[in-house]
Amino acid sequence: MSRLNALPMASAARKDRAVTRLRTDRSGLALMEFALGLPLVLTIGLYGVETANLALANLRVSQIALNLADNASRVGLASSLTTVQLREVDMNDVLQASRIQGGRINLSKYGRVTVSSLENASGTQRIHWQRCFGLMKGAGYDSTYGTTLATDGTDDKPATQGTDVSTGKGANAGMGDAGAKVTAPLYSGVMFVEVNYQYQPIAPYWMTGPRRLHYIASFIVRDNRDFTQIYNPNPGASKSTCDIYAA
Repeated sequence: MSRLNALPMASAARKDRAVTRLRTDRSGLALMEFALGLPLVLTIGLYGVETANLALANLRVSQIALNLADNASRVGLASSLTTVQLREVDMNDVLQASRIQGGRINLSKYGRVTVSSLENASGTQRIHWQRCFGLMKGAGYDSTYGTTLATDGTDDKPATQGTDVSTGKGANAGMGDAGAKVTAPLYSGVMFVEVNYQYQPIAPYWMTGPRRLHYIASFIVRDNRDFTQIYNPNPGASKSTCDIYAA
């Protein structure tokens, strides 16, 4: 066999050996499986983290509602008449506590908090006054259980006695969802709190979709409170009325 004929044959043999080695080589198989499975693993992991974050946000919002209703039912200034006067500065303090508690989830920016004084005046359920904070507004964020004017509760005049939520309503009197209405005891009151929060996810919105967290809480006023009005002995104290949208 001539040398010229041997060269093509040797080249073909080398190609055959290279193809054989490539066909039997498994060194990159794990890397390929990892590359194919990585997007799925990351998606599942991110979804798990997002689920945990959502659960934590729900817990925080529910606790804010409970603590605010509890604090609002206790606060006030005891007077010599054995009744407790609720002042604007007292409500500002309990609302500020909720702002601080909700700081981790930026509640002031992405939420709306409404405190209502639901009172029973001689058998009539009324929302005497409301105080709010938060920048969110509109349907789903403003109170869905009744609203009052900004001037309601600021004095003892009949024109500022709030919104009647009992007349003609029968079993639906009070505040809350249908079938779970909250009513105030006779000659007493309930601090009814509603918190609405636009959930801020870790994952992209296309994965979770927009969510609004909604929680309510209520506590009966714990002391012998003067329900005539919210007092403001210091004219400099601001009023957190619900016509104001502020953080």
